[in-house]
Amino acid sequence: MDVSETASISTGIAARYATAVFELAKEDNSIAKLESDVDALEAALAESADLRDLISSPIYSRDSQGAAITAVAQKMGLSPTMTNVLALMASKRRLFVLPYMLRNLRDRIAAEKGEVTADVISAKALTKTQSEKLAKTLASTVGKDVKINTTVDESLIGGLVVKVGSKMIDTSIRSKLANLQNAMKEVG
Repeated sequence: MDVSETASISTGIAARYATAVFELAKEDNSIAKLESDVDALEAALAESADLRDLISSPIYSRDSQGAAITAVAQKMGLSPTMTNVLALMASKRRLFVLPYMLRNLRDRIAAEKGEVTADVISAKALTKTQSEKLAKTLASTVGKDVKINTTVDESLIGGLVVKVGSKMIDTSIRSKLANLQNAMKEVG
């Protein structure tokens, strides 16, 4: 089996769960609560190695995985819908697709709100003013509200790398130096 097939299967499973959760939240007019659930789960997965182990390790039985994820969801104050879906995923041994499902839900929520997410990598942390100005500039270009996810990569030396959808703008010093190096190789 090809690795890409496994990823494709995982994203397909995650998309089905995300569709169900999103539609239930939409029916209940609780998209905002769903968004806070997604934020909380993403933060918990990023911070807790134990939680990442719980969702991906085959060592845990269905029952123990279900009990643990339900307890975690209740302790985090997640909505009953999200708690029930997590318990269902555990009973079906599908918790390993949780990160894919959260990404899918994030995309669906953004589309519902008319937002686009831009991933911005900068050499130094952007100030609040710089982030707001960049969001306005991107919004005028894209035609939708833009939510910015920023990360810092000091190896860029300076400038930005901005990814919006399938488009990427790279104004980093690192890429300019690489282009100059390639141009010099062609000459001599």
